[in-house]
Amino acid sequence: MKIKNFKIGDNHPPFIIAEFSANHMNNKKNFLKMIDFAKKAKVSAIKLQTYEAESMTVNVKNKNFRINDKKSIWYKKYLFDLYKSGSTPFKWHKEIFEYAKKKNLLCFSTPFDEESVDKLENLDVPCYKIASFECTDLSLIKKVSKTNKPVIISTGMATLDEIHEAVECARSNGCKSLALLKCISIYPAKHEDLNLSSINYFKKVFKCEVGFSDHTIGIGASVAAVALGANIIEKHFTLSKNNSGLDSKFSSDPDELSQLVTEANKAKKSIGKIFIGPVKNEKKARLRRRSIYCIRDIKKGEKFTLNNIKKVRPGYGLAPKHFFKLIGKKAKKDIKKGHPITISNSGLIIPVVN
Repeated sequence: MKIKNFKIGDNHPPFIIAEFSANHMNNKKNFLKMIDFAKKAKVSAIKLQTYEAESMTVNVKNKNFRINDKKSIWYKKYLFDLYKSGSTPFKWHKEIFEYAKKKNLLCFSTPFDEESVDKLENLDVPCYKIASFECTDLSLIKKVSKTNKPVIISTGMATLDEIHEAVECARSNGCKSLALLKCISIYPAKHEDLNLSSINYFKKVFKCEVGFSDHTIGIGASVAAVALGANIIEKHFTLSKNNSGLDSKFSSDPDELSQLVTEANKAKKSIGKIFIGPVKNEKKARLRRRSIYCIRDIKKGEKFTLNNIKKVRPGYGLAPKHFFKLIGKKAKKDIKKGHPITISNSGLIIPVVN
C-alpha cells in the first residue's frame, strides 16, 4: 500500500497516524499547535474528522439520543451536543491542510457522510478513513472508493460478514489500495478485549494491509500490535491528558506520542525473520563464553586432571562439553598457566558434525 510517498507493508516502518478527533476543544490555534507537536513526534500522518452535528444525528433530547452507559466517559451526554462540541469546523479545513503541508506532514480525514467526501475532494486529500461506526455504511464506502484513493477502514464492532461486505464494496467500486484496522470501539478500550492475534488472520483472509486503531490508555497495545504484524497504528492525540478534550482520557500527549513512534519502530525492527544462530553482532560475544583453560603449568605427557584444567571465560579454548573427555588424557605439548586447551595441545579428536 502506498499513500503519497509512504510505503506501507511488512518491509517498511510502521505508518503511525495521530488522530486529532475532538481534542482541539473548538480552538483552531490548539489544532495548529497539535500539528507542530505531531511533527516533532515524527508521526507518519495526522488525521481529522469531517462532519457536522446535523449530519450525524438529530437534535432530540430523549433517551434514544443520549449515552446511557454508566461506564462511558460521555455518560448522559446527548449525541447532538457531543458531536457539536467535537466537530472540526469545515471552515478550518483549508488552513489545516495548508499548514500540515507547510510542515511537510501528511494530512487526511474521516468523512462521515457523502457530502463531506465532496468537500474533502475539493481539498485533494491523499486518502480516506472510514470510522468503525460507519463500517456498515456501504454507500459512504462506495463514495470514497470511487475517488480511486487509498481507503483505511476501522472494524470496531463489526462481524466477519460485515467486514467482508465492506471490503467487497470498496474493491468493487474501484478501491485498489485498502487497509483494515483492528479496533475495539470502547473509549477507553480494555486490553483484554483487543484480541490482537486477529491481525494476521485479517491479513490472510482479506489480502490487504492491516493495522490497529488504539483506544486504550498508554502505548503498550500499539507496540504489541506492531510486533504482531500491524503496519498501521492510529492513536488519538491531545495536547494534554488533563485538558477538557472529549477524547483526552485515552489519547496520547506529545511525550507519549513521541515515545509511541520510537517504540513502534523498535518493535518493527525486532520482528526480523526466522533465523536461528548467532547474528553478525553476536559473533564476537561468543568469545566471552566459557571454555577449557590451563590453570597450572602442564608438561608434555602430563595427564589432564581436575586440578590443572578448568572451565572459565573467555572462549578461546575447547568448549566446556569436552571437559570430561580430557580428564586422564596426556598433553601433547607444554602448556602454560592461563593458556587455552585446544585440539593441537590436547590431541583430542573431535568428530566433524555436518
